[in-house]
Amino acid sequence: MQRLFSTFANGWPGAGLLLQRILTAILLVRFGIIELTGTSYSPSMVPQIIGAFAGILLLVGLWTPVVGTLIAVIELWVAMSHVSDPWIPIVLATFGGTTAMIGPGAWSIDARLFGRKHIET
Repeated sequence: MQRLFSTFANGWPGAGLLLQRILTAILLVRFGIIELTGTSYSPSMVPQIIGAFAGILLLVGLWTPVVGTLIAVIELWVAMSHVSDPWIPIVLATFGGTTAMIGPGAWSIDARLFGRKHIET
């Protein structure tokens, strides 16, 4: 799994990745909740619901490359299928794609599970 990540950045770059993950997750969960409230179920809600669950995984930094790619694909699907303003889904797709490319950073579950191990001598 470590081959999927370029680095587990810490310091200022790691803080930037953490902020990017937090912002993206908040927006994905917010739009997922907005989609669920006030209306009955329809198949057009599925991408937003999947995006909200992916946002939760992104927030904690679990399976970041896979989840980031999923977010990018889902949000591009939302941008093309909904007639409303497509710019928010395009921005979220960009955030998901860049997070998938860069990696989760040092403050994530992925870093704890798949990060570099210190060998005690």
